[in-house]
Amino acid sequence: MKQDLKIVKIGGNIINNEENLRSFLKNFSQINSPKILVHGGGNLATKMAKELGLQPKMVGGRRITDQANLEVVTMVYAGLLNKNIVANLQNNHCNAIGLTGADANTIVAHKRMVKDIDYGFAGDVDKVDAKSIQLFLENGITPVFCAITHNKNGQLLNTNADTIAAEIAKSLGNFYKVELVYCFEKNGVLKSMEDENSVIENIDSTSYQQLKENNTIAEGMLPKMKNCFEALDAGVDSVVIGNPTVITNKDQKFTTLKL
Repeated sequence: MKQDLKIVKIGGNIINNEENLRSFLKNFSQINSPKILVHGGGNLATKMAKELGLQPKMVGGRRITDQANLEVVTMVYAGLLNKNIVANLQNNHCNAIGLTGADANTIVAHKRMVKDIDYGFAGDVDKVDAKSIQLFLENGITPVFCAITHNKNGQLLNTNADTIAAEIAKSLGNFYKVELVYCFEKNGVLKSMEDENSVIENIDSTSYQQLKENNTIAEGMLPKMKNCFEALDAGVDSVVIGNPTVITNKDQKFTTLKL
């Protein structure tokens, strides 16, 4: 029988609020089964880039990562944010280790091919080394991944944290009963953005197409949902979207995805 593994991804509005982040990390530390945390960068990288005289470039909500901005996001994601998260987890008696994809060669990616837009040093994942991650888990160490990968040729790459979480989940599905949880500021996928309680509690591949067609699911939620269904299709046991308390409180409303 496979052991439970919870993989949790947190995004900007949790990271941007120090009190919310501390509360989340306390709850995350209380998960008794093996667990992995994946985090994005919030708005700190954008803020720091501007303070350094750089102008962050965004297209369709995605960052254009030139060399100068790559250096900033690496410093912020892999340094300041990642190590603060790890330190807070240690404070909550969760033995964690902060990682980029370059550490232990855990996540190899390639620079995104240029089609209509050149995203610069943005990375698309090629391979996750599940055995290296297993070594941490089997020794009671919780991996904390930031949104930085590498191409195995000395180049770091800025990689979407939602995608990293999904790819890690897919790679470990043969070894664990994996639950993939996407935490953000909403209670789940909403029927109406104006109504916080209008949570769509169950979405399958058929209803997903309908929700896309009527624009209930659009813009930034689309790539997240794509990652969710790809993870399920690859054998991940369950995928959940909800606010940060969903990791310890299943009495509240949240969105569950299934094929």
